[in-house]
Amino acid sequence: MAADNSFDIVSKVDVQEVRNAIDQAVKEVRARFDLKDSKSEIKLEDEDKHIQLASENEYKLEAVKEILSQKMVKRGIPLKNLEYGKLEPATGSSVRQKVTLQQGVPSEKAKEIVRVIKDSKKKVQATIQGDTVRITGKDRDTLQEVIALLRGKDFGIDLQFTNFRSN
Repeated sequence: MAADNSFDIVSKVDVQEVRNAIDQAVKEVRARFDLKDSKSEIKLEDEDKHIQLASENEYKLEAVKEILSQKMVKRGIPLKNLEYGKLEPATGSSVRQKVTLQQGVPSEKAKEIVRVIKDSKKKVQATIQGDTVRITGKDRDTLQEVIALLRGKDFGIDLQFTNFRSN
C-alpha cells in the first residue's frame, strides 16, 4: 500500500471576483474629482487573462492601479497573482499598462516548491502535473507539516491547498 493521502497545490484567481473588483474600480475612477476627465480605463481582455489599464499620464495611471489594488484586496484577490507589464506610451501623451492574471503554478515555481519539499526530508512525494503540484504521503500529519512549511515560504505567488484526500 503506497501513499494514501494527497492534496494539490494550485494558484488560481477567481475571475468573477476580478470582474467585480474592476467594475467597482471603474465606478470610483469615474467619481473621483482628480481622475474624472483623465480618460482612464480598466478592461479585462484576452479571455480574462489580462487587465488593460490606461490613463492620460503616469501619475494618473498609478492612481488607477492603487484603486484597482484596493478593490481586489477587499474582494480577497491575492495581489501576488498580478504581474504588471511595462508602461507603454499610447496615443497622444497617454500611457497604458498590461496586467497579467497568474492562473496556475508556473513551472519554475513548481520546481522550486518540489525542491523545498525534498530538502525538508519529509516522507512525501511531490509531482508536477501541468500547473498543479500534487503531494502524496502515508501520514496526514506529514501532509499538514508540508502545508505549514510551504505557508512559511514566499514563492512570489499565492498558493492554495485543495483536494485534500485520504483513502
